Amino acid sequence: MTLIAARRYSHGTAHDEALALDGEPAPALPPHSFDWIGLCEPSHAEMDLVRRQYGLHPLAVEDALNPRQLPKIEVYGKTLFIVARTADLTDGDEIAYGQTAVFVGPGYIISVRFGSTRAHTELREQLESQAERMAEGPDYVLHAVLDFIVDGYLPLLDSLDDVAQQMEESAIDVFPEQAVIRRLFRLRRQLRRFERVIGPMEEMCERLVVADLPCIDPAARIWFRDVLDHVRRTMARMQGLKETLAAIVETASLLEQHRQGEMTRSLAAWAAILAVPTAIAGIYGMNFEYLPELRWHYGYFAVWGVIVTICGGFWLRFRSIGWL
Repeated sequence: MTLIAARRYSHGTAHDEALALDGEPAPALPPHSFDWIGLCEPSHAEMDLVRRQYGLHPLAVEDALNPRQLPKIEVYGKTLFIVARTADLTDGDEIAYGQTAVFVGPGYIISVRFGSTRAHTELREQLESQAERMAEGPDYVLHAVLDFIVDGYLPLLDSLDDVAQQMEESAIDVFPEQAVIRRLFRLRRQLRRFERVIGPMEEMCERLVVADLPCIDPAARIWFRDVLDHVRRTMARMQGLKETLAAIVETASLLEQHRQGEMTRSLAAWAAILAVPTAIAGIYGMNFEYLPELRWHYGYFAVWGVIVTICGGFWLRFRSIGWL
C-alpha cells in the first residue's frame, strides 16, 4: 500500500503502534483522540480499504482518485471532503500541479496526495512536537496541511518574480530577442493557468472561515483565516506578475518604437543633407553645352562652397532639434 503514515493520537500524543488498514470498520474513539492517515497515489483497491474502514462516501473517494479536480469543499454527512492543489516550478519554467484530497470526520483525518513532490513527513514531525496543538483535533491538522500547501506557492512566485525582473531590466537596454519573447508569453500562459487552477482555493478557504461545517470547531476558524490571507496574498502577487509581464511587452515595444524613430529621423536628416550635393552634381552632370558658369575659372570652388554652406546649415539645424 502507498501508505506514508498511519497513527492514532490521544490528547496530542501519538501512540507507539501503527494503525492497520485492513478495511474493517474503525471503532469509536474516546474524546480527544483521532487517526491521521497519509496516502500517496493509492490504487482504487487500496482506497476501497480506507473507504470501508472509515465509512467514506464513494463519490468523495472517486474525486480523491481523480488528480484533475479543482479546489473545492464538499460535505458528506458528518464527513468533510476538501480538495487542494499544489504547484511547483520545474526547470523549464513549467508549473507542475499536484492534488491533495483530505477527508475529515469524527475521529480521523485522511490525506491523499497525487503529483506533489512535497511530502507531509516533515509537517507531521513538526506537529507531533506540539502536543497542545495536536490535542485540538483533526481540524487543526487540516489547517496545518492547507497552510503547508499554500506556503509551497511562495518559492514558485519568488522564482517567477526573479525571471520577470531580469526580463524587465534587459528590455530597457535592448529589444528582447525571439527566444526571450517566446519565454515571456510562455510564462504569461503559465500564470493564466495558475489562476484557473489555484484561484478556487480562495473560495474554498473563505468557506472554511465563514460557514458552519462538520468537524470544524468555530474556535478554529481563526487558523483558516490565516490560510485565506496567505491565499489572497498569493493571488495578488500572481496578478502583479501578470501585469509586470504585460508591461514588459508594452515597455519594450515603446522603447523599440522610440529607437526606430530616432534612427528614422537621423536617416531623414542625412538624406536631406546628401540631397544638396546630389542635386547640384546631377545638374552639372547633364550633357548640355551651355550651362551657367560652366567655363568659369572658379566654378568648381564656388560649387563646393555652396554645397558645404548649405549642408553645414542643414547639419547645424538638425543637430539643434535633436535629429543628429
